[in-house]
Amino acid sequence: MENFKMVAKTLFGLEEVLAKELQMMGAQSVEPGVRMVSFVGDKGFMYKANLALRTALKILKPIHSFRAWNEKALYAGVQSIDWSKYLNVNQSFVVDVTVSGEEFTHSQFVALKTKDAIVDQFRDKFGKRPNIDKDFPDLRINVHIFKEQCSIALDTSGSSLHHRGYRSATNIAPINEVLAAGMLLLSGWDGSTHFLDPMCGSGTILAEAAMIACNIPANINRKEFAFEKWADWDNDLFDKIVDSLMNKTREFHYTIKGYDKAPSAVLKAKDNIRNANLEDYVTISQENFFDTNKETEGPLHMVFNPPYGERLDIDLERFYREIGDTLKQGYPNTNGWFITGNLEALKFVGLKPSRKIKLFNGKLEARLVKYEMYEGSKKAKFQQ
Repeated sequence: MENFKMVAKTLFGLEEVLAKELQMMGAQSVEPGVRMVSFVGDKGFMYKANLALRTALKILKPIHSFRAWNEKALYAGVQSIDWSKYLNVNQSFVVDVTVSGEEFTHSQFVALKTKDAIVDQFRDKFGKRPNIDKDFPDLRINVHIFKEQCSIALDTSGSSLHHRGYRSATNIAPINEVLAAGMLLLSGWDGSTHFLDPMCGSGTILAEAAMIACNIPANINRKEFAFEKWADWDNDLFDKIVDSLMNKTREFHYTIKGYDKAPSAVLKAKDNIRNANLEDYVTISQENFFDTNKETEGPLHMVFNPPYGERLDIDLERFYREIGDTLKQGYPNTNGWFITGNLEALKFVGLKPSRKIKLFNGKLEARLVKYEMYEGSKKAKFQQ
């Protein structure tokens, strides 16, 4: 099988994590950019990347790039591609566009022009044209224009890869699965200790933590990928890749626990963990974190997404102070990581973070922070 270039899209701040995932998976020519990583692989690797990457939102397969200084040049560039290689007249397609630059400022306009160029080519050749289908297209075409550089790619994934397929129920502020996986990988979580998410909401961080611990492919529960509708779709190859990935799963010998004080969140989280077939690894109980103490022996890895006060009505100063107090008093020998979009609130924790990593939760600028809780006092630790 021949190799070709691909682009994996990701969230800001996760580029290096994704590059490392790709390298460990055996990708060639891995190069991180902004919110993306480019790499080289064959068709089997394209299937594998979609199935197994935890921090990718989409895998694109670039097919052509050209300079587009105005709409005529854009139309001509799109027309220079032989679209019958990718699509037939009885199929449907949709065009997704991202633009940044001065010439093209409206993605709708670019999408329309691209669509016209493709449809006109089919009409001229076959006297018929493929349809547009925004919801269930046979082919997703991605157009990216930066200044005058236009890149056309086929979207191999379909809906964003954060749609893992296990989350049926969410609460009011669910975290994106790709962001959850990225936070876990940035925190160094590898399944070699006990794990706790003390404010687990609908259970996304727990599910991602269990899949990392057991090396289960991130998108094994997904119903479909865009490449399954392509002319060169190879079902046997896909099944082979699934089998080889599932053969690499591993046993996990610690506990993964989630707490939430809302009974409705606990029910949703349990549902989602069941959907992901992870109930052997994850236990969830209704607890208020601020009334708990560490239950396990040895080191504990904690990652959570506390409310920001964006959508939930809480007394932020008191809430963040209680996070700090609970960690200090109840959780020795713990690495506590959490993400917050409220940078002011961090002052109230009353502990000094040993790391701060800039990320975005949706449109909101956020920080992933790490607090190291030692066994006994830190001073005593250094006097030994």
